[in-house]
Amino acid sequence: MPPAYRYFTTDALSGQVLARDLPLSGVAFGPELNGPGSMRATLAPRFAHLALRDAQAGTAKLWAERDHRLMWGGLLWTTAPEDGVLPLDATGFSSYLTRRRDLHGNLGGRGPYSGTDPCRVIADVWAYCQEQPDGDLGVRVDLPPGGSPLLLGDAEHPYTTREWEAPALSSVLRDATGLDQGPEWTENVSWNGDQPEQRVTVAWPRLGTRRDDIYFASGVNVVRTTPIREDADDFAQVVVGLGAGDGSAKVRVVDAVRDGRLRMEHVLDRPSVTDPTTLAQLVRAERDRRQQSAAVEEITVVDHPAAPIGSWSIGDDVRVSVRDQWASFAGWCRITAWTLRPAEGDSPETVTIRLAPAFTLGA
Repeated sequence: MPPAYRYFTTDALSGQVLARDLPLSGVAFGPELNGPGSMRATLAPRFAHLALRDAQAGTAKLWAERDHRLMWGGLLWTTAPEDGVLPLDATGFSSYLTRRRDLHGNLGGRGPYSGTDPCRVIADVWAYCQEQPDGDLGVRVDLPPGGSPLLLGDAEHPYTTREWEAPALSSVLRDATGLDQGPEWTENVSWNGDQPEQRVTVAWPRLGTRRDDIYFASGVNVVRTTPIREDADDFAQVVVGLGAGDGSAKVRVVDAVRDGRLRMEHVLDRPSVTDPTTLAQLVRAERDRRQQSAAVEEITVVDHPAAPIGSWSIGDDVRVSVRDQWASFAGWCRITAWTLRPAEGDSPETVTIRLAPAFTLGA
């Protein structure tokens, strides 16, 4: 049997169910790496008054369930009639941070931050946001065990937010994740008993993992792909790693292979790395990444035992093998976003997956 979908709305503050079964069509939803993800759908006008009478834009959460598994949740932002239907536009809970400001400075006294783990700053952003009156979305933040070794601000130049500037909380979040090799995050939803639960998962050094148990391949579960792109601008078989130190005392590592192609070189500058072994690992990972000049940026897949829908997570590295009329590609790719489209009419259920080069700490 095809999977059963259900869409419903709840009040953004109380969690009270507003509409239990929204008759939506043209549905597409999914999460993303370091972003809120989105959901778009349409509602026929004859259902609009009944289904959305209490679910006004900016006051309601919109949820998507597949075979009783909660797959996505976010804030309903826009309902704008168009050509006889009512399009709905929702964005993940983190989009709320764009509409909230630090009105007290240093996140209500949690800062200034002098050499603070940015993972902690991310948690502080959400704590400050949700402690203000009528600002609690019920979002929980999961931090990586042990945090990260990264530092935001220092004793001489602490990271500070000032109340008279009223910075958007989303900008503080970007600063915390914008550090070199900074932490990553995504949104996750699940059922906690009979209540929907939303979490922001923060990870360092990465979200996801390398998956040997699933794969995507043409002729198996991949039904559409963007053209395979060949680009030698980033290609290199020789990577020179430069670490800490000056002059002849600088930590330096070279990783090189011969592959029958014209020699290309790249410098990986990591001035904070003092250990040659650590630098060598970063350089090897960078060289492995740069030796692959072909890239696939997006694929569309169907539900299949090779990779059942819902079996992967944001940040996972998955083996991808695709071919088109011009070229073929086989290699590891990282999932940075996915958009699920339920079956409708003659169109089958599909997931469009956005891909990036496989994760390397030295990238």
